[in-house]
Amino acid sequence: MAVSVRMDPLLEKELEQAAKRQGVTKSQFIIDAVERALGRKDAHRLYLAVQEKYADYPVPTEPLGDSALKARLRAKHEQSTADWLAAQPLAPARPPTAKAKPGKSMKKAGR
Repeated sequence: MAVSVRMDPLLEKELEQAAKRQGVTKSQFIIDAVERALGRKDAHRLYLAVQEKYADYPVPTEPLGDSALKARLRAKHEQSTADWLAAQPLAPARPPTAKAKPGKSMKKAGR
Protein backbone atom coordinates (compact mmCIF):
# COMPACT_ATOMS: atom_id res chain seq x y z
CA MET A 1 0.00 0.00 0.00
CA ALA A 2 1.38 3.40 -0.93
CA VAL A 3 1.36 6.21 1.62
CA SER A 4 2.18 9.83 0.90
CA VAL A 5 3.73 12.00 3.59
CA ARG A 6 4.43 15.73 3.50
CA MET A 7 7.53 16.87 5.32
CA ASP A 8 9.81 19.85 5.61
CA PRO A 9 12.51 19.87 2.89
CA LEU A 10 15.26 19.94 5.52
CA LEU A 11 13.77 16.88 7.23
CA GLU A 12 13.54 15.09 3.88
CA LYS A 13 17.21 15.84 3.20
CA GLU A 14 18.14 14.36 6.60
CA LEU A 15 16.00 11.32 5.76
CA GLU A 16 17.84 10.87 2.45
CA GLN A 17 21.24 11.13 4.13
CA ALA A 18 20.34 8.72 6.94
CA ALA A 19 18.93 6.17 4.49
CA LYS A 20 22.05 6.48 2.32
CA ARG A 21 24.32 5.93 5.35
CA GLN A 22 22.44 2.74 6.18
CA GLY A 23 22.37 1.60 2.56
CA VAL A 24 18.58 1.41 2.32
CA THR A 25 15.91 3.29 0.41
CA LYS A 26 13.94 6.12 1.99
CA SER A 27 10.87 3.87 1.99
CA GLN A 28 12.67 1.07 3.83
CA PHE A 29 14.11 3.56 6.32
CA ILE A 30 10.62 4.91 7.07
CA ILE A 31 9.16 1.38 7.35
CA ASP A 32 11.88 0.42 9.85
CA ALA A 33 11.24 3.58 11.88
CA VAL A 34 7.48 2.92 12.01
CA GLU A 35 8.03 -0.73 13.01
CA ARG A 36 10.32 0.35 15.87
CA ALA A 37 7.83 3.03 16.97
CA LEU A 38 5.03 0.46 17.05
CA GLY A 39 7.15 -2.03 18.99
CA ARG A 40 7.22 -4.59 16.18
CA LYS A 41 10.98 -4.33 15.83
CA ASP A 42 12.75 -4.42 19.19
CA ALA A 43 16.52 -4.30 18.71
CA HIS A 44 17.17 -5.94 22.09
CA ARG A 45 14.92 -8.90 21.30
CA LEU A 46 16.51 -9.31 17.87
CA TYR A 47 19.96 -9.23 19.46
CA LEU A 48 18.99 -11.90 22.00
CA ALA A 49 17.54 -14.08 19.24
CA VAL A 50 20.80 -13.93 17.28
CA GLN A 51 22.82 -14.65 20.43
CA GLU A 52 20.67 -17.66 21.33
CA LYS A 53 21.08 -19.08 17.85
CA TYR A 54 24.84 -18.62 17.49
CA ALA A 55 26.34 -18.30 20.99
CA ASP A 56 28.43 -21.09 22.50
CA TYR A 57 27.29 -20.14 25.99
CA PRO A 58 23.97 -19.62 27.79
CA VAL A 59 22.43 -16.26 26.97
CA PRO A 60 20.55 -14.39 29.72
CA THR A 61 16.96 -13.74 28.69
CA GLU A 62 16.44 -10.79 31.02
CA PRO A 63 18.62 -7.70 30.91
CA LEU A 64 20.71 -7.17 34.02
CA GLY A 65 20.01 -4.20 36.24
CA ASP A 66 22.77 -1.68 36.86
CA SER A 67 23.69 -3.08 40.28
CA ALA A 68 23.74 -6.69 39.08
CA LEU A 69 25.84 -5.78 36.07
CA LYS A 70 28.29 -3.79 38.19
CA ALA A 71 28.59 -6.69 40.65
CA ARG A 72 29.32 -9.17 37.85
CA LEU A 73 31.88 -6.86 36.26
CA ARG A 74 33.54 -6.20 39.64
CA ALA A 75 33.79 -9.95 40.36
CA LYS A 76 35.23 -10.61 36.91
CA HIS A 77 37.78 -7.81 37.36
CA GLU A 78 38.81 -9.10 40.80
CA GLN A 79 39.26 -12.62 39.40
CA SER A 80 41.33 -11.31 36.48
CA THR A 81 43.49 -9.28 38.86
CA ALA A 82 44.02 -12.29 41.11
CA ASP A 83 44.95 -14.46 38.11
CA TRP A 84 47.40 -11.83 36.88
CA LEU A 85 49.03 -11.47 40.31
CA ALA A 86 49.34 -15.25 40.63
CA ALA A 87 51.20 -15.39 37.30
CA GLN A 88 53.76 -12.73 38.27
CA PRO A 89 57.22 -13.92 39.36
CA LEU A 90 58.05 -13.19 42.96
CA ALA A 91 60.36 -10.20 43.37
CA PRO A 92 63.48 -10.88 45.47
CA ALA A 93 63.24 -9.41 48.93
CA ARG A 94 65.36 -6.28 49.38
CA PRO A 95 66.78 -5.22 52.71
CA PRO A 96 65.19 -2.05 54.05
CA THR A 97 67.12 1.12 53.25
CA ALA A 98 68.09 3.68 55.84
CA LYS A 99 65.76 6.63 55.76
CA ALA A 100 66.71 10.17 56.63
CA LYS A 101 64.92 11.74 59.55
CA PRO A 102 62.23 14.18 58.49
CA GLY A 103 63.38 17.80 58.45
CA LYS A 104 67.10 17.03 58.31
CA SER A 105 69.00 17.12 55.08
CA MET A 106 71.61 14.49 54.23
CA LYS A 107 73.91 17.21 52.90
CA LYS A 108 74.63 20.35 54.79
CA ALA A 109 74.12 23.53 52.85
CA GLY A 110 77.27 25.33 51.77
CA ARG A 111 79.71 22.38 52.01
